[in-house]
Amino acid sequence: MSKATIKDIAKALGYSISTVSRALRDSYEISEETKQRVLAYANEVNYKPDPIALSLKEKKTHSICVIVPEIANNFFSEVIDGIDYAAYNRGYSVFFFQTHEHFGREVSALKHGLDRRVDGFILSLSGSTDHYDHLKELKRDKIPTVFFDRVPPMEDVNKVVVDNFHGSYEGVKSLVLKGKKNIALISSPLILSVTKERVQGYKACLKDHGIEVDERMIKYCGFQPEESYQAIKELLAYKNVDGIFINSDRLALNSLDALKRQQHLLDHIPEIVGFSNMKHVNLLDPPMTSIHQPAWEIGIKSANLLIDQIESKLKDIKPSQVLLKTSIKEHNK
Repeated sequence: MSKATIKDIAKALGYSISTVSRALRDSYEISEETKQRVLAYANEVNYKPDPIALSLKEKKTHSICVIVPEIANNFFSEVIDGIDYAAYNRGYSVFFFQTHEHFGREVSALKHGLDRRVDGFILSLSGSTDHYDHLKELKRDKIPTVFFDRVPPMEDVNKVVVDNFHGSYEGVKSLVLKGKKNIALISSPLILSVTKERVQGYKACLKDHGIEVDERMIKYCGFQPEESYQAIKELLAYKNVDGIFINSDRLALNSLDALKRQQHLLDHIPEIVGFSNMKHVNLLDPPMTSIHQPAWEIGIKSANLLIDQIESKLKDIKPSQVLLKTSIKEHNK
């Protein structure tokens, strides 16, 4: 059986080829009645568009590029799952790149995406990205882009983030309400947008509950295990820490491992709260209360926001900023 074409549909329905083509592309120039009639007949004859011809005509590849620091990270893997789900359901393929926290790999991934002629980008910045010329070029060239989680300090860009300040505040508050007074912070690099917001939440909560902020109780770490080990060692030597707030997924794992390696030197294990999307967090040793981010929803919203921008008929679209809530999950005692 021969494959149905736009020409066949046009002949059967008595429309011009251009009318059928516009109807299939959901053009505003075509009435809803005509669109429905064309789509119904297209489904009846099992019409399938030629993706190569379509991309040449529309100058679109129906593909997007996603750049994240690390795919193995629970948070980012959940976001990617959401992006892939939403993109697939809207007819887009997805290319994934990971930077492993290196700025150079971020720039390289961006170039690869451009070379593939993707229709847009979804990015979360590396831990070493300290200037943004490569991202400003995307904006200047009006390439559809959405940032999530780790976002650049740029105006008028699309962002999907959680309320990091509130999540951090509530996490520290849970320690305060358990009577903890010497609450340390193990933090990701201050260069990251999420770090600044979470540190602000930590400090605000301590101040609001009459606890002095001691800068020596704040340790900024990279993502290598030995950095967390050294931070834990210095904190435990400095003061009788009874609570620790950890502000990223990777640091949480590294810090828990560091505590376990040093627990034979301790009279007690500090109460731990951390931003984490790890599954089965209640099985961790030492146990940890987690601040959970709606990662899958972040992925869904990022993909839909990007594709809406790609498919918009408007030349200038006002950037959107989506703010989602975190939730706190107490560990089992």
